[in-house]
Amino acid sequence: MTVQQRNNVHASGDGSPTIIFAHGFGCDQTMWRYLHPDFASRYKTVLFDLVGSGQSDLSAYDYGKYGSLRGYAADLLEVIDEYSSGPVIYIGHSVSAMIGMLAAIEAPERFVANVMVGPSPSFINDGEYVGGFSRSDIDGLLETLESNYLGWSSTMAPVIMGSPDQPELGVELTNSFCRTDPEIAKHFARVTFLADHRADLSRVTTPTLILQSSDDLLAPLAVGDFMKRHIPGSTLSIVDNVGHCPHLSAPCASIDATKAFLNALGLSDHG
Repeated sequence: MTVQQRNNVHASGDGSPTIIFAHGFGCDQTMWRYLHPDFASRYKTVLFDLVGSGQSDLSAYDYGKYGSLRGYAADLLEVIDEYSSGPVIYIGHSVSAMIGMLAAIEAPERFVANVMVGPSPSFINDGEYVGGFSRSDIDGLLETLESNYLGWSSTMAPVIMGSPDQPELGVELTNSFCRTDPEIAKHFARVTFLADHRADLSRVTTPTLILQSSDDLLAPLAVGDFMKRHIPGSTLSIVDNVGHCPHLSAPCASIDATKAFLNALGLSDHG
């Protein structure tokens, strides 16, 4: 099986450097439709689906390999090897922000910049760390998801999306969740919501933008502040947005923040 088949990869353009977009839990590459066109004219761009999501090859889903986010990070490095001749700009949403971070720690020479959209290194409160949820909250969420995935999806997707003035986005996320294979989704949810990569933040050497919504149930402002303090030299940009998906519900502000970050790195005029 090729990388293209496994991850449903779509590459376009020939600018430099290459930008790679990676979606979050329960989503697929179509979630980048508002950001991708703005960069496609100046850079080579790569869209793909995490294994188990979207139009990826479900037969490639290995419960052992994907029992941690490092399995997805290994896939990402293979996508980079296949589709980029040099270091990439990586833009990852939610759990994929952590996947990109792990890949960049593993192979820093392959990354020139890392844009994290709505990231969280840990969802669970721990002492002075505010992740947004107690362990019992997460256990309850996972228990509900296990027993009634479709019901959980229809209840939680609009809450996660937020954006009360754009209810169609909540419907879209619900449909996206519901298209995902339930058994894979349950497994990926457990890996996502129980992951703790706080200790990895200090190992990051890639220039990093933390792009966060001003009101996000899954990644409260305290999480962005924590990440800013612990990722060396990182930049924190707060987008005025309610919800966990600013690339969908506040795309212009997300594009502006990303361009400002890339411009500061001298990466905006390539291609």
